[in-house]
Amino acid sequence: MQIIRYAELNATPWRNGGGVTRELARHPRAASGQNGADSTPSDWRISIAEVASAGPFSAFTGMDRVLTVIDGELLLLSVDGAEHPLEKYRPFRFSGDADSAGALPTGDIMDLNVITRNGAYRGYTSIVELSKKRAYPLFAGQFGILLQGQASVSPAPAAPVEPPAAGASAPERIELSRYDAVVGADAQTPEVLGRGFLAVVSIDAVEAAAR
Repeated sequence: MQIIRYAELNATPWRNGGGVTRELARHPRAASGQNGADSTPSDWRISIAEVASAGPFSAFTGMDRVLTVIDGELLLLSVDGAEHPLEKYRPFRFSGDADSAGALPTGDIMDLNVITRNGAYRGYTSIVELSKKRAYPLFAGQFGILLQGQASVSPAPAAPVEPPAAGASAPERIELSRYDAVVGADAQTPEVLGRGFLAVVSIDAVEAAAR
């Protein structure tokens, strides 16, 4: 089971000084020794940005973007001249080729960004409310990011060959901190329990069209 600790991620300042980005995951991974620089082409990328001032967004040619405000009240996103008011926990999809910019009428925000290469992958973001009684499973190709509240995660037990012995202990649960990410898996699928909200990011490969 893999957990990406938000507190351990490097913050990369924006060139325009308007914020910083922390990268949770990408494929393929950046080459070593780049110190967080975003110069290695990627097919998909998941990151969290702290936005402290209004200004233009970077262009991602040939990419598709899903942006979700995860802290703060409102981002006014302009995409090719059309203004879109983005409220907290409402994912919004737009083209990385678009001329885009953001304004902050209610103050600083944080946003979750999912960027995928057109024709290769498709990204989706959904916001789910956690429960202490029913665990939320995360499968391969999914990432669960704790946005708010308290939660813990443990791997689902493998299918038992025999009934468990009396008094057998349950799998150990690991506490999550805010913005920690859990990487999904099909074998011993991680299960998240708690109270609060979880962003579930799904990265789906796009099948090549039949020739």
